[in-house]
This record gives sequence, C-alpha cells and structure tokens, in this order.
Amino acid sequence: MNLNLDKKIALVTGGSRGIGQGIVEAIAAEGCTVVTCARNESELQASVVEMQVKGYDVIGIATDITEKSAADALVEQVVAKYGRIDVLVNNVGGNQRGEFDVLSDENWEDLLNLNLTSHIRVSRAAVKNMKEQGSGSIIFIASIFGREAGGKGLSIYNTTKSAMISMAKIMAIELAGQGIRVNSVAPGSIRFPGGSWDKRCIEDPEGMAKFTEQNLPLGRFGTREEVANVVTFLASEKASLVTGTCINVDGCQSKSLI
Repeated sequence: MNLNLDKKIALVTGGSRGIGQGIVEAIAAEGCTVVTCARNESELQASVVEMQVKGYDVIGIATDITEKSAADALVEQVVAKYGRIDVLVNNVGGNQRGEFDVLSDENWEDLLNLNLTSHIRVSRAAVKNMKEQGSGSIIFIASIFGREAGGKGLSIYNTTKSAMISMAKIMAIELAGQGIRVNSVAPGSIRFPGGSWDKRCIEDPEGMAKFTEQNLPLGRFGTREEVANVVTFLASEKASLVTGTCINVDGCQSKSLI
C-alpha cells in the first residue's frame, strides 16, 4: 500500500532508541524525510547513521525538549531547513514509580514536564506551521495505562498519559477545520532490545512467562515495529478520516471497553 508519505517532512521526538527509533525507521521507509531529537547526542547520531546506512533520509538534532525554549527552537530549525512540518510524532516519555504519598513535588514536576508539557510546547509550535499550510498529522505516543488503571506506583505515569489522550482529543476537535488531524496511540507491553521488558525477560524468564500467560492474550509481547506501523498509517493520507481517536496497540492486553 502506498501511504503517500514520499517527500513529506516528519518530526519525531525521542527517536534515538526504542519505540521512537522504530517509528523513525517505519516513516522513513515510506519515503518521508525525518528529523528526530534526543538528549544524548552520541546515541542520537549513532541511530541517525544507522538509518542513513539503510538509505533513509534522517537527521538528528540533539536537544532537551523539557527546557522551556527548546520546543520553539526545534520546530524553527526544521521549518527553516525544510519549509514545513507535515507529521509530528510526540514520543518522548519516561516513568517514575512510587506510592502516591511519598512522591515529591519534584517527582511530579519532572515527569509532567517530560510526558506532557514538552509535548504541549512542541505541538503548539508545530501547529502554527501546519495551520499556514492547511494540513498536518500529529500523533501522541500514550499508553494503555492512560486509558485504564496501571496499578500501584503509577500515579504520575497514569496521570500524564491520560492527560495526553484527553489533550489530543480536544486538539483534534479544534484543528479539524484547518486540515490537521490529531490522534494518540496506546501501546501495551512492548519488548525491544535494551527496554525495560527485555531486561525483565532476561533477568526473570520464569516470572515473565507467568506474566505473559496471565496478561497477554496473544501469548507474546508486542514489538516496536507493530507500534510504528500503526503510527505510520495515522501519519498518512490513508488515515484521512481518522482523527480524535486513541488506538490501542496491545494484543488485547487492556481491558477498557472504549
């Protein structure tokens, strides 16, 4: 299927490893020029070189988008170089576990900034350009734990991911008339080299086998490629009627009815 992404310009935050790296590769494989960013410059450039060796048009900009001025500067660099942004994938994220009553203001501020505020700033900057061109696709990488309870120790994570999904919905309503689609993707338990699930599987294979049996109906973890495939579809014109939705990519792991 031709997704009509050839010659489009995409910005993917946090694309040096994990799910973000998978998204960069999947979108670039469709002919899209991809700009990605990460805080660790050496890791970012190593990933970019890997993509370029495969023949993909990918560049990296080392930046910390949790810094207040970073989002505007990042978008300005992309627009200055390419003249537009057709696709924005907000992928940067992390977690801080802890019982609610022991988590500090600093814990909350750090993760709110990383998982939510940084995405607000990048999206706001990109929307200005997308409005001018009358088109665009924005995708937020959320989590199934933004749609249902994630359990003990996840109060901050759950809060940020739920807020992200809610924000994407309202953005979709507001921007629909200007040709800009906004969606979110909610991955379940995704295993990739060096990721948290990969480490757990290596350290505790028996425990993870039980987890898989109890929680993953397909009998396996998801892959970053499977998440990236959905993101790439949403980025494309083939998803022209899809906006304001959150798509689970979890192999029926989650239990929410909506």
